[in-house]
Amino acid sequence: MRSAGFVFAFIVALALGAATYFYFGDPQQVAQTTTPPPVDVGVIDLRRADVPLPLTNAGRVAGFRNVEVRAQVGGTILKREFVEGATVQQGAVLFRIDPRSYQAALDRANAQALQARATLVQAEENFIRIEQLAQRQVATDKQLEDARAARDLARAALQSAQADIETAKLNLEFTTVTAPVSGPTSLTSPPEGALAQAQQTVLTTITQLDPAYVNFSLSESEFVALRGINQARDQPLKRSDIDVTLQFGDGSFYPAKGQINEAASVVDPRTGTLQIRVIFPNPDGALLPNQFVRVKLTGVVLQGVFVVPEQAVSQGPQGAFVYVLNSGNDSVMSRPIKLDRKVEGGWAVKEGLNDGEKLVVDGLLRIHPGARVKPVPVNPDGEANARTRAEAAGPAVSSGQAK
Repeated sequence: MRSAGFVFAFIVALALGAATYFYFGDPQQVAQTTTPPPVDVGVIDLRRADVPLPLTNAGRVAGFRNVEVRAQVGGTILKREFVEGATVQQGAVLFRIDPRSYQAALDRANAQALQARATLVQAEENFIRIEQLAQRQVATDKQLEDARAARDLARAALQSAQADIETAKLNLEFTTVTAPVSGPTSLTSPPEGALAQAQQTVLTTITQLDPAYVNFSLSESEFVALRGINQARDQPLKRSDIDVTLQFGDGSFYPAKGQINEAASVVDPRTGTLQIRVIFPNPDGALLPNQFVRVKLTGVVLQGVFVVPEQAVSQGPQGAFVYVLNSGNDSVMSRPIKLDRKVEGGWAVKEGLNDGEKLVVDGLLRIHPGARVKPVPVNPDGEANARTRAEAAGPAVSSGQAK
């Protein structure tokens, strides 16, 4: 009985082993099939390069000069020679103030000058006569000194009268108010018949638009970073090396280029920014004061940096990292990096990478540190070469294409 039970158990074990073999296959073959195949990943070669760094900031247009036109002499405004709000040219007549009192003052100054000139002639003749008498010892020294003093006083009186003439002429000229600069005028001005007070009444305001200023701000940290970039260059950039363009709100660009004019020397304590001013030619008045624009600066270059595509950068507990191939190009390892700033093509990276390494930019979701991979070169536009992908995929793809 015991031997029969043993035989039965042996037969059951053989049956179970045969079933396992036929169902799961050879155990060695099962072990081989559990090893995952290498993952296809797209890679690019890392090379340091000089990368353009375009800067874009919001700005506002400001008039080159705002000039208040004030009455320099008082009087009644007889006529306004322009249309309020119209653009006037430098030297154009704007207002006419009643000139009659100033013409009378000029006539009076001319008459006083004639009187002073006659007095001077008499004083000079008297001095000559006294001087001759003093030489013959007929006149005293006191008489000679008095004659000389009278002559000098007459000369001074004539000079004063001539100065009064010049003053009267200026006042008479000021009754005709002209435009000191070219530009549009304000929409309000005193009406004809109003009384203008000297140095107080603002007759109009002229905004000079050509050229035009555009103001924008940089944060303190950004200004320090840009200054560091410039100081690290072999040849620091000059203002003329920076091209400045303007973009309007509708996306169109201003046709003329500008130039950096000035930069503030202090940080605004309220905003923590520094104001930069650029200047643009504006002959047609297309740029209007307080107009919103975008200021685009080109010419700044980051020297000796790596450009990493955005899709290649991952974030972990310790910060940003990327995957690079090991020395054998058959597995990947993570590499922490320090991102600098966004540039065309991705992120600029200065620390964490080396020249000649291969960076994984495609297939990141299927890999982990130490994963076995099959690298596929990627074109600059981020797409792997079709032929290279087909070769990496193996014969299965080729047979599928043949079908």
